[in-house]
Amino acid sequence: MMLGRHFLTKVVRGILTVWIIVTFTFIALNLSGDPIDALVGDQASPEVIAHYREKFGLDRPLWQQYLSYLASIAQGDFGLSLSDQQPAVELIATALPHTLRLGLLAFSLGLVLGVGLGIIAALNRNRPIDRFVMSFAVLGFSLPNFFLGILLILLFSLHWRLLPSSGDATIWHLILPAVTLGTHFAGTFARFTRSAMLEVLNKQYVTAARAKGVPRPRRVLWHALPNAAIPIITIVGLKLGDLVAGSIIVETVFAVPGVGRLLVNAVTSRDFALVQAILIMVSITMILANLAVDVIYTLIDPRMRAARAEN
Repeated sequence: MMLGRHFLTKVVRGILTVWIIVTFTFIALNLSGDPIDALVGDQASPEVIAHYREKFGLDRPLWQQYLSYLASIAQGDFGLSLSDQQPAVELIATALPHTLRLGLLAFSLGLVLGVGLGIIAALNRNRPIDRFVMSFAVLGFSLPNFFLGILLILLFSLHWRLLPSSGDATIWHLILPAVTLGTHFAGTFARFTRSAMLEVLNKQYVTAARAKGVPRPRRVLWHALPNAAIPIITIVGLKLGDLVAGSIIVETVFAVPGVGRLLVNAVTSRDFALVQAILIMVSITMILANLAVDVIYTLIDPRMRAARAEN
């Protein structure tokens, strides 16, 4: 019962967070200027401008537009794109598979590489390989994605002509953007995995397993890693929710027709409905990722389960 109340509280907080994001975005976009100016251009007549303002409901007072937008969202209607005259949801649905394909490939690459390197670094603490891994980790999450992406294009596309530099038509097109985005994930995961593993490697149960003659791989995978999983799961969950937001720059650099590039174009053209719909999707993704992490915590950690049951 207590656990159910805890998750219900999380859901309510998530809904409030989405409402705050929607409200802030609505106010910020309306303060940025009139979207009709970007749609019809500077040479349009007042009659044309008035027609489009009435068509999209922009001739009403701001508070009426806000309430109408909230009511539409509650019914699953995110409005029409000003630029394409299509439902915003349809445009996102068209672009989303491109983002998911790139994001999941980059995330998988970063997870396998980052966790593996983090474990190796922890097992070789203060040795040259540990310093090398930590140098890679710092470089990975500190290096701007646009810089790394352009560098890879210069080397692998223009200089060596090994890989295509734009689009995502084939797996070969995805290699460079996936490496660019995956390097950031790998650096972050390696750093957190190393820290988590160092905390548990000297625990009594690991020492006892070593004294019993348990082979090192089994000690690491069956004794140390599961107990180091909670902080690793935390950062993995946060980064999983960050897939769409993190792909914005990468999709722009490599001309991948995903949600990130769609958002950049929508902001440039002041496409209010499309920007708001994408930001709502990103925020819901983050909230669901955090909720999933919370559920996994409760499943794998009996202490947390007992503490929440007491509260």
